[in-house]
Amino acid sequence: MQIPITLLFASNNLHKAAEINTIVGLTCKIITLREAGIEIDIPEPHPTFHENALEKSRTIYQLTKKNCFSEDSGLEVKALGGAPGVRSARYAHDKATDQENIDKLLVNLKEFTDRTACFITVISLQFDGREYFFEGECRGQILPQKRGSAGFGYDPIFVPDGSTLSFAEMSSAEKNLFSHREKAVRKMLSFLQSK
Repeated sequence: MQIPITLLFASNNLHKAAEINTIVGLTCKIITLREAGIEIDIPEPHPTFHENALEKSRTIYQLTKKNCFSEDSGLEVKALGGAPGVRSARYAHDKATDQENIDKLLVNLKEFTDRTACFITVISLQFDGREYFFEGECRGQILPQKRGSAGFGYDPIFVPDGSTLSFAEMSSAEKNLFSHREKAVRKMLSFLQSK
């Protein structure tokens, strides 16, 4: 039996860590910063998902010299010129709750009929001293109001193309059939399994 690869996940977001663990299963052992005893809040000052993901993975690699990965994700809404984008978690303000971000997005979209949106994930992997990127996206529509109670972030107002359910109305397994994060993580896993 192949020994699972151990990777440090350069994030404090426990929702993302739990979601990634459901995807990797026994293939990888994912260690969160908290589990590694690392208390650090890495800024995300850059204008792109790639740069923010790289900032986080490089910071943790330089600190630990261990194989690690980070991800930056966000929701891009066509009618809003790609907003909230890299500021998805801080759309309403820097300490915004999911509800505050959703409220602001729905208010800003009120005058638009085009509710096309896309979730994007970019993973930055530091592996054996080299840097790699993996991307995933999920296109869909923004609902006029929340539906469902599962998930996190904008899940209650996002319906992926090919479904009638919001992400927040789906089980983890159902969400993974569409998820941007699942697609990016699968690409990383395929790469790691080829090493």
